[in-house]
Amino acid sequence: MQKMLVLQWLLIWGIALLVLECDAKFGEKSEAGTRRRRCLNGSPPKRVKKKHRKLQTLDLGVAGDGCIGLYPRLSCCTKPDNTGLQIDPKIFSVTNNTECAKLLEEIRCAYCSPHAQHLFHPSERTDTSERQLVLPTLCKDYCKEFYYTCRGQIPGLLQTTADEFCFYYGTRDNRLCFPDFPRKQIRGPASNYLDQMEEYDKVEEISRKHKHNCHCIQEVVRGLRQPVGVMHSGDGSYRLFILEKEGYVKILSPEGDLIKEPFLDVHKVVQSGIKGGDERGLLGLAFHPNYKKNGKLYVSYTTNQERWASGPHDHILRVVEYTVSRKNPSQVDVRTEKIFLEVAELHRKHLGGQLLFGPDGFLYIFLGDGMITIDDMEEMDGLSDFTGSVLRLDVDIDMCGALYSIPKSNPHFNSTNQPPEIFAHGLHNPGRCAVDHHSKDVNTNLTIICSDSSTKNRSSTRILQIIKGKDYESEPSLLEFKPMSSGPMVGGFIYRGCQSERLYGSYVFGDRYGNFITLNQNPTTKQWQEKPFCLGSGTSCRGPFTGHILGFGEDEQGEVYILSSSKSMTQSHSGKLYKIIDPKRPMMPEECKRPVLPVQPLSSECSRHCKNGHCTPTGKCCCNQGWEGEFCRIAKCEPACRHGGVCVRPNKCLCKKGFLGPQCEIVDRNIRRVARAGILDQIIDVTSYLLDLTSYIV
Repeated sequence: MQKMLVLQWLLIWGIALLVLECDAKFGEKSEAGTRRRRCLNGSPPKRVKKKHRKLQTLDLGVAGDGCIGLYPRLSCCTKPDNTGLQIDPKIFSVTNNTECAKLLEEIRCAYCSPHAQHLFHPSERTDTSERQLVLPTLCKDYCKEFYYTCRGQIPGLLQTTADEFCFYYGTRDNRLCFPDFPRKQIRGPASNYLDQMEEYDKVEEISRKHKHNCHCIQEVVRGLRQPVGVMHSGDGSYRLFILEKEGYVKILSPEGDLIKEPFLDVHKVVQSGIKGGDERGLLGLAFHPNYKKNGKLYVSYTTNQERWASGPHDHILRVVEYTVSRKNPSQVDVRTEKIFLEVAELHRKHLGGQLLFGPDGFLYIFLGDGMITIDDMEEMDGLSDFTGSVLRLDVDIDMCGALYSIPKSNPHFNSTNQPPEIFAHGLHNPGRCAVDHHSKDVNTNLTIICSDSSTKNRSSTRILQIIKGKDYESEPSLLEFKPMSSGPMVGGFIYRGCQSERLYGSYVFGDRYGNFITLNQNPTTKQWQEKPFCLGSGTSCRGPFTGHILGFGEDEQGEVYILSSSKSMTQSHSGKLYKIIDPKRPMMPEECKRPVLPVQPLSSECSRHCKNGHCTPTGKCCCNQGWEGEFCRIAKCEPACRHGGVCVRPNKCLCKKGFLGPQCEIVDRNIRRVARAGILDQIIDVTSYLLDLTSYIV
């Protein structure tokens, strides 16, 4: 019996020794399995003492205090400033208080990780006491967040793309990646990097389980030059009009073909910036609600054509009215240009310039503050009264001498202190603003939502609901938050499409670096609430989203589009147009389909008969100088034509035979001489005949 017990114990000990030996020999399992904790020099991590855990160091925006706070139990840095490595100055050169600097301070803690040996490439683990620390293997989403946040502040990052950068520094083959600690995200959809101490493949598995909650984006067209906006004309043709910053408006047909000939070409008068952060160029386009009949559209752009403004200024922001060509409905007649508004601006940022028509029929113009200070305003001699404001104009007027009128419901209609055009003010750097065309009561419940920079902290973003007469320097916003990246918010649209029922009524927007968010209004409390917007990838969607977000748009069915570009140069043909689709309903449902109407020339009575003037949006023919009458068909001659002459062109008379001059006041004596010569010849002929007859008789 005792021998049996001894044999059993020996067997157990033998198995235990075998396991230990295997563990020693194969201590590091496959990259997908459990990894043995090792520091860069190969030594195991040590426990952190309690007195070191409580040290207050850098505020990294993550759990704990400093690097020891990130790894509170086991760490390769058990004391403050126990780096053991020098920092690469090429990468870790940003020291200012920015989001990039905070990410770099967070990444510097990778050498303190108990998994430090697995976070760096093998070539980076040799001679660790002498070499400089570079970047660890970064998790997928964390890598792109770092790239887009720091690309303008770290030398060398601008020479590569996000995909190339993350191919080298990003995770591959299920390797352990940084951050390998529980990282509390500030905001945004579920990320692929580790929120908990889990393997990357487990996070991917969770993402696949919830892919049915994500939306997809479908590439529609590519090869655009810095597109900044896309909209429809509302004429039933389902054409999309794409604004290119340099000064072109292109047409995308319902079949997906980009028409080569521009719908509008104003690049010769547009002053466009080519560097990052320079907002000058073609800024906005809005079609009149009755465009199908009157052919009116409104464009805003920056120009240096006029130098009328007193004091220093960099450019002029101009709002212009155009009319589509009578003969070609796919081209604008640039001769119909009517300059609505001009504002002198000092700087090339915070310009705004968006135009839109509300359900009330008025034209809204959104202007940024242009980064103008109080001293600048004094030097500008009052020409900056419109900066940082929302203007509301009534363009449906019959007066030929005025371009617009002031709506009586404007808050400063009878004011002598404020310009009557102002509807609201206090904006700083407005992104795209969206109007809800499904508002039931346009007088009391007009919903216009804008993204803007915060008044207190310019690195923060706020979402505003524009209300008449409000001053948004002090007015509370719908939502204020710190974005995931340092990029500005682009704004978006309120989804009123038919393809995605889940997205209906949501305000879809995002920042420049591709982080998308939605706002939903609670039907009971009427409060807007933030919800993450998940974009799927892999097998659930056709392709990923790439590049910077430049703008949003919508078509006649209310479907939302995204404009992006992978390069910042205006001349680069790297712009793309994407469409947001719901993978649950990948094909357009039958109830959403609408017949596409053929594009027709202008058919209004004014456009057919008003040949010597221009039509107002309401259909009145305003005559050019020298013409009069209901449809400008009667020319004016001053003084009036004399001797029965007819005025055929301004100050041009068609005279009767025998009269000359601008007013037919001169008798044509040459014709009188010819007439007299003819009578004399007749007399001579008769006389000769009589003489001949007399001689014959005699």
